[in-house]
Amino acid sequence: MAHKYHLLAMFLGTFANYVVALWPIPRSISTGTVPLKLSSAFTIHLQAEFSDPPSDLLSAISRARSRLSSDRFERLVIGRGATDAQAIQSAHVLTSLNLALLPGSPIRSIAEESTRAIDTKSESYELSVPNDLAVATLTANSTLGLLRGLTTFEQLWYDYKGTKYMLNGPVQITDNPAFPYRGFSFDTSRNFYPVSDVLRTLDAMSWVKLSILYWHIIDSQSFPLDVEAFPELAEKGAYSTDEVYTREDIKQIIQYANERGIDVVMEMDSPGHTTAISAAHPEHIACAAKSPWSKYASEPPAGQLRIASPSTLSFARAMFDSVAATLPGTMMSSGGDEVNLPCWEEDEQTMADLAARNISIADALNEFVQTVQGVITDHGKVPFIKSDMVLTHNVPVVNDTVVVVWQTSEDAAAVAERGLRFIHQPSNYFYLDCGAGDWLGDNILGNSWCDPFKTWQRAYSFDPYANLTAAQHGLVLGGQMPIWSEQSSPENLDPIVWPRLAAGAEVFWTGASLPDGSSHPNETSGTRALARLNELRYRFVDRGVNAIALQPKWCALRPGECDLDS
Repeated sequence: MAHKYHLLAMFLGTFANYVVALWPIPRSISTGTVPLKLSSAFTIHLQAEFSDPPSDLLSAISRARSRLSSDRFERLVIGRGATDAQAIQSAHVLTSLNLALLPGSPIRSIAEESTRAIDTKSESYELSVPNDLAVATLTANSTLGLLRGLTTFEQLWYDYKGTKYMLNGPVQITDNPAFPYRGFSFDTSRNFYPVSDVLRTLDAMSWVKLSILYWHIIDSQSFPLDVEAFPELAEKGAYSTDEVYTREDIKQIIQYANERGIDVVMEMDSPGHTTAISAAHPEHIACAAKSPWSKYASEPPAGQLRIASPSTLSFARAMFDSVAATLPGTMMSSGGDEVNLPCWEEDEQTMADLAARNISIADALNEFVQTVQGVITDHGKVPFIKSDMVLTHNVPVVNDTVVVVWQTSEDAAAVAERGLRFIHQPSNYFYLDCGAGDWLGDNILGNSWCDPFKTWQRAYSFDPYANLTAAQHGLVLGGQMPIWSEQSSPENLDPIVWPRLAAGAEVFWTGASLPDGSSHPNETSGTRALARLNELRYRFVDRGVNAIALQPKWCALRPGECDLDS
């Protein structure tokens, strides 16, 4: 990461009259001032070493060609594309893009590259777009790197009356992510999202080079996952038969994600947040729907697994085993947040099991976590766990466990002190659902627990290395922004997630600072990050993702004029 970076003048502080709408910003980029345009017969070629190219690489090339043809995003400037008509007319013509792997690089499918161990993936690439030749080149040492480079290439171009052009050739980019884990945590349990919504979200994630879908698929309110060993869980625990992710749905979604450079970390949250299991197996759930819920759970309905019961342990082991066997990736989460002690302390069966086995709740909790995480490791996967299980309950975990730091960013240092790898998901920076008011009834003045609303600028200001020593930096795998779906559903999915999620994508692609050395908090002006994010938002809308506006269009067309100190 100690490279020498070259950037456009706009990135160094003086705003040019156009913006290179790249998001996330490449680690190294140099540009000129020569207009270029794509030939009407523009094509993308694979070099000779691809005698039998992976099918998902061919599909990625096909999607890139299609978007380069169908995108209609015009440059955000007064007059839009018409402003550039004269420059377009005399622009140098680019006829093709050549893709090549570096000598000695293995030829694997994008899906295979995407599901490799998190610290072994290669996403680096080099992109050269000349102003005096007809052919651009994209090189990488993996098909995943080629995919990331294609994504960047697509973002270089504006449209005017069907012609794709840029104003700043030649372009030379050398790029790679600061962190391998760049994620979106998606709660599809509290409210159900059809497969089409999940796929559209995966497409948008790939456009900003996110690498992980952390899938929170079950919770207290519903159990929409079809588990082969226990089909009754979804049959009785889902909202309806139409609101279930079948095994074929799961397979389709994971394959779709993997082909777009995204691995899937499925979270089977436990032992808390499991009330929905009681619809099919009440014998395994303590304090199911007990009132008042606020005494026994973080939100209604109350209920969590009877961790001291040998039969419940066997059930949990079999459930995790059945699900883990269907997941091709190398990671899986057992969740573990917000367990409630009174739920167990007032449950007669739990107390009887504890007494019979002469163990405490702490002993039973440790045993439960070791059991389910043991299943995960037995399937060759790295286990994930929520930070309160480690910091509040002091549950021992295996050495390669990844901790999800979620309650506050301040907890990262405490996890690092234990020598555990972790990802950032702090509620005080990243929660996309905060600030919408309380969703509980009979609470006129209620606010969400994680108020205020987390703006894109708040997320963008996050420093992944804050409060950590240099020796602890290697414990940070990256981070993710979550959407918890108490007040989200298919109707508002796109605008509540996009384009704010892109802020986290850039934080974990570029690292603690931007390539020129400046920090993220100093880059949120309308002539810098905001200008690029506005362009990304308009490009998303053009592609059918209903990302919410960040500013009035008047401001978007006049970068910088709506800054606080303008």
